Amino acid sequence: MPSKYERRSLVASFIAISALAYWFFVRPWHLRWGTTDEEVDMTLPGDDILRTPESQVTHAITIDAPAEAVWPWLVQIGQGRAGFYSYDWLENLVGADIHNADRILPERQDLHVGDTVRLAPEEYPVQTPESAPEVAVLDAERALVLRPPGPEPRWTWAFVLRPMNDGTTRFIVRMRTQGKETVRGKFADYLFWEPAHFVMERKMLCGVKERAEGTGETKGSGN
Repeated sequence: MPSKYERRSLVASFIAISALAYWFFVRPWHLRWGTTDEEVDMTLPGDDILRTPESQVTHAITIDAPAEAVWPWLVQIGQGRAGFYSYDWLENLVGADIHNADRILPERQDLHVGDTVRLAPEEYPVQTPESAPEVAVLDAERALVLRPPGPEPRWTWAFVLRPMNDGTTRFIVRMRTQGKETVRGKFADYLFWEPAHFVMERKMLCGVKERAEGTGETKGSGN
C-alpha cells in the first residue's frame, strides 16, 4: 500500500500532467473551436477597438441559411431581449434572468450603435459596467460588436456573418480581452473563465444555427 508521501506524489504528478495536457492540447483546441486557419488570422470588425489584446478567442460554425436569415436572430440578443441561445438554466442559476427566444421578435430588431445590450438585469447584485456593454459596431447582416462603456474597454465581443458561395453562412464569434493583472486573476481566467466561456459560447453558436435553419422557431414563443 502506498505511503502518505507516495499518495501525495501521485496526486501532484496527476495534477501536473493534467495541467500540461490542458495547456498544450485542450486549451488551443477550445480557443479556436470550429474555425479555419484563415478565420483565426483574419481581421474582423471590432479588432481595432482593442488593438493589442492579451487573449483572443475565435469560434465559428456553418449555418445552412443565408446571412439575412441569421441576422434577425443575432440582432435581438441580450438579457431582457431574446437571451443568448445558450444554457439559460445555468445563467439563471446566478440570477442573470435570461430567457431564450425561439422566434424572431419584431420589437427587438431595431438596434443602433451606442445602444446597451445587457448581460444581466439592471438590478443584478454584482453590477459592473461590463454587465451592460454597448453596441460599438453595427453592420446589418454582417457584424455586431459589443464593448463595455468607457474609453479603454477590457474586452470586445464580435459576432460576424460571412456569406459563402454555396448559400450558407459562416457565423464567427470573437472575444478579445485584456487579461487580469494579478497572478490569481490570470489563473482564474485560464482555469475557469476560458472553459466556461467556451461551453456557453459553443451552445450559443449551435443555438443560432438551429434557429436560423428553422429547427428552433417552432419550439416556443420566447420571452
